[in-house]
Amino acid sequence: MRPLLRRASRKSPRDRVVTLIGKPGCHLCDAAREVVAAVCEETGAAWEEWDITADEELHRLYWEQIPVVLVDGEQHDFWRVDAGRLRSALGA
Repeated sequence: MRPLLRRASRKSPRDRVVTLIGKPGCHLCDAAREVVAAVCEETGAAWEEWDITADEELHRLYWEQIPVVLVDGEQHDFWRVDAGRLRSALGA
């Protein structure tokens, strides 16, 4: 008897959440926001933004990397966000 091969279930981009962690007045954060917003609009993924200056834990974890992009809570990118990589991470 052959073992059953399971395919990993792939989430639809519409089932994914992108989180942008940044701070006000950060030019890299502004550029990342544009990329994240455009890719999420195109793919249907939800996105949210967290301010690193309003949260001590975020500040401790990510201060030297902002902007940081998470996909479903896992770090995807930092500093510069590539639209193609983000689309790929979302399964689009």
